[in-house]
Amino acid sequence: MSDAEMDRRMAELDRLLNDPETRMDAERVWTILAEIKTVRSACPRRA
Repeated sequence: MSDAEMDRRMAELDRLLNDPETRMDAERVWTILAEIKTVRSACPRRA
């Protein structure tokens, strides 16, 4: 996952969790978190 893609995922996650006008989609939140975890596990030095 590129840095730009990671930034998009993090922005979407932030929107889902913090934007009161956005409907909470728990399945999408867990999917994004799983993607991030997979990337971080594959490249543990990435902060």
